[in-house]
Amino acid sequence: MSRAVAQKESRLSIRASEPEKALLRQAAQARHMNTSQFVLQASLDAARAILVDQTEFRLPPEQWKAFCDRLDEPAKSIPALRKLFSEEEPYHA
Repeated sequence: MSRAVAQKESRLSIRASEPEKALLRQAAQARHMNTSQFVLQASLDAARAILVDQTEFRLPPEQWKAFCDRLDEPAKSIPALRKLFSEEEPYHA
């Protein structure tokens, strides 16, 4: 399988104890990668997993319909929020 390799533009350095480094090296070998490739891939996978939790959510079809129905309902007037948003901002840049 051929894959284009992106040009690396900057270096990322991390500090690790010898046991941590040995563990990373062993895991990298298990994945047939060098340690840098393994650490980068594992870090990117973790970053994507964290960010997807903040940008995407999934619901079963019936819950998705209920969610959309609630979004389509007319907005409710909440007096406390109206009062809050009518107040002058305490800080101006």
